[in-house]
Amino acid sequence: MEIRNDWTKEEVEAIYNKPIMELMYEAATVHRKYNDPSEVQVSTLLSIKTGGCPEDCSYCPQAARYQTDVEVEKLISVDEVMTKASIAKQNGSTRFCMGAAWRNVRDNEHFDRVLEMVKGVRGLDMEVCCTLGMLTDSQAKRLKEAGLSAYNHNLDTSEEHYEEIITTRTYNDRLVTIKHVQDAGLHVCSGGIIGLGETDKDRIGMLHTLATLAKHPESVPVNALVAVEGTPLADQERVSVWDMVRMIATARIIMPKSQVRLSAGREKMPTSEQALCFMAGASSIFAGNVLLTTPNPDVHEDKEMFDLLGLKPMAAFKGEKEEVAAEQFS
Repeated sequence: MEIRNDWTKEEVEAIYNKPIMELMYEAATVHRKYNDPSEVQVSTLLSIKTGGCPEDCSYCPQAARYQTDVEVEKLISVDEVMTKASIAKQNGSTRFCMGAAWRNVRDNEHFDRVLEMVKGVRGLDMEVCCTLGMLTDSQAKRLKEAGLSAYNHNLDTSEEHYEEIITTRTYNDRLVTIKHVQDAGLHVCSGGIIGLGETDKDRIGMLHTLATLAKHPESVPVNALVAVEGTPLADQERVSVWDMVRMIATARIIMPKSQVRLSAGREKMPTSEQALCFMAGASSIFAGNVLLTTPNPDVHEDKEMFDLLGLKPMAAFKGEKEEVAAEQFS
């Protein structure tokens, strides 16, 4: 099976709608062809600036307009980030991700501080990822120069369903930021959330958009909505494991080399459900008991799960080293 960027929606829909056992088998086969199924990329996500966001993302407890339990916190110090990153590395993480509740990056002292954070974490021999909102071409280049490995900018849902979830920025705004990230030579981390009231066609549409980018995202997070009191989506029901499996398996088949990340919602999933997701092609998780502001399994629980399932953390920079090797022999 070749790596393709010319998938049609009809092709993606046909894969997505396969009988679940057949879909899982195909995804597991593709996963084994392109990846080591025993390796899982372990990342830690830290909120470096929490709450007070001017956007209206219906799922997000950090939006200033919603009444949630999230307390607004200023941008933290470089020293605090370095302490957290060192602990994450000791606990087995090879990628450290930093998120700031900003609409977009501004060229000011706060961005300068983020660049120092990136340099510092890279100095620990860890991959570094940021999610800071919309980004200009020059800002993406500055992050690359500072040592950033990847930039997260999720599509969240399909273009058709997008305005039902967010009105403060457009779908095209997100695609433009992704282009700036790719043009700067950074890896793209981009996926979405299921459980937002979307249809199967919306899920298929989002996956189709990701799989037809000029280059597949290096990471594709598949999030299950964590409904938070005070947000417009507080009453949404939890999605089933089979919805997660169908999304992960389809993503694995159409984006064979991407790290498909089992992301938010994992805290509610027993080991048996997570095992199904790994069988379907998930190859990455977030470690640590908090994902920005929502709960996540404890690192000791994850270690027990890895031991039980025969999984091991992926070495840092594996993808980058493989790309360099491919360029040398091309």
